[in-house]
Amino acid sequence: MGITSPGRTIIVFFIIINSLATDAFIPLIESPSPNHIARHPKMSQQNDQTTPHPASASASAAIDFLTLTRNLKTTKRTGWIHRGVHHPESIADHMYRMSLMAMISSFSTSLNTDRCIRLALVHDLAEAKVGDITPHCGVSDEDKYQRELETMEYISSMLGPLMGGDEILELWKEYEDGTTEEARLLKDLDKIEMILQAQEYEAEGSHEKSLDQFFTSTEGK
Repeated sequence: MGITSPGRTIIVFFIIINSLATDAFIPLIESPSPNHIARHPKMSQQNDQTTPHPASASASAAIDFLTLTRNLKTTKRTGWIHRGVHHPESIADHMYRMSLMAMISSFSTSLNTDRCIRLALVHDLAEAKVGDITPHCGVSDEDKYQRELETMEYISSMLGPLMGGDEILELWKEYEDGTTEEARLLKDLDKIEMILQAQEYEAEGSHEKSLDQFFTSTEGK
């Protein structure tokens, strides 16, 4: 992408994350590189003893978070792998189409479209760390929930209130518990997206084993 300098990378992420205050990143953009600043010895000594600027800490946390979420782009969905699907979708592929489904399906209802999209973006976020755990992985529902909860608490702490860490955790809990109409819609969309993807793989003939379980597993739910 042509961005190799860590300093420039920090600036880019500050621009992307619009929840950060403008005055937090403007000094980073306008200031010259530390290597080119001629500082007075006393000033240098004094600055070395100070704590990091909150803006720098936020930028570092943002980069850590976005680096973690790269796993969503590179981790293939477990169910498709087990059924021998060639070039299966990633977790991020699934989450992106679910976000689009959440947007268009909520337009014609009284549901909060913005909240639906946020729920879609967050619902599988824990899989960036724990992976895509399916009912066939030998992990109990309780253990799966606990692993994902701990990951979401870790992400929440990483981001902090400034970048919506608390809200992201609450959105995830809302989805898991199905406590709102928006969350219940998203749970339905999660199943619909899976069925749609299975149908597409069948149409392509890009699978080695039957995909029937992806259709039957949602019956009556």
